[in-house]
Amino acid sequence: MLVLVAPGQGAQKPGFLIPWLDLPGVTERLREWSASIDLDLIHYGTEAGAEEIRDTAVAQPLLVAAALVSTGALLEERDPRHVLGATAGHSVGELAAAVTAGVFTPETAMSLVRTRGAAMAEAAGVTETGMAAVLGGEQKVVIAHLEGLGLTAANINGAGQIVAAGTAEQLEALAADRPEGSRVIPLKVAGAFHTRHMAPAVETLEAAVEDVTVSDPVVRYVSNSDGETVASGAEVVRRLVGQVANPVRWDLCMETFQTLGVTALIEVCPGGTLTGLAKRALPGVRTLALKSTDDLDAARALVAEYASTAG
Repeated sequence: MLVLVAPGQGAQKPGFLIPWLDLPGVTERLREWSASIDLDLIHYGTEAGAEEIRDTAVAQPLLVAAALVSTGALLEERDPRHVLGATAGHSVGELAAAVTAGVFTPETAMSLVRTRGAAMAEAAGVTETGMAAVLGGEQKVVIAHLEGLGLTAANINGAGQIVAAGTAEQLEALAADRPEGSRVIPLKVAGAFHTRHMAPAVETLEAAVEDVTVSDPVVRYVSNSDGETVASGAEVVRRLVGQVANPVRWDLCMETFQTLGVTALIEVCPGGTLTGLAKRALPGVRTLALKSTDDLDAARALVAEYASTAG
């Protein structure tokens, strides 16, 4: 079984969209999306520096656009139902996964991610907050340690990686008092995402999805909330909204992949983070990251192996 996954915030790098503009139709598509959400995706994906694309209001639309463009280039004209056994995204990547699963259109995803990114950036501006990766240590011990410092385990990613989120003071305390057997690495994100600090953004998104047209997934959609597959389009959207202020359970998503019988995993652009986690948590599963168009031939060959075997 082949699983297609989309990365979350922090995966973006300056200039990472440059090679994709050489593919037929990509520049035109990005221009259309840019006009519809009033954000120059081509500029931010090609010319902007690291600090510019760190801005949550920019990073999130940029990542979803990249995921959608690279998914289209990967699958070409293939029906995802005839190729994929499941799809999922990490945090904002869930919006791209919802498109792959047939829940809503790319245009809807771009509209929602523009609202999501702006709302989360605004919520992050209320208090100085951030995130840090905790690598190593026993999961239960790490989570208890974070809770003792007032931090939230905002991303439980599996493979020995947990992302802590909270105020600047709480993160400073974590740096000075690490959980036993762990390393702490500050992350270049501008807020405590997937925590109570994002509650205002949930309210904004609830209003934004009221008139969204949705369909039930045609490809298994695995949710960040609890790693469960979700069969209702309305439930997918409900979870997408609530997830903004609740922890990402990528560890449970990978457990579900394993239960479903995953044998290969492709991470769309800008790939690397989720394939790295899969290599450690899913031994024996073939992994491939779409970092640039140079990876397309190998990825398409892998897709061709699984064509018409998805169930």
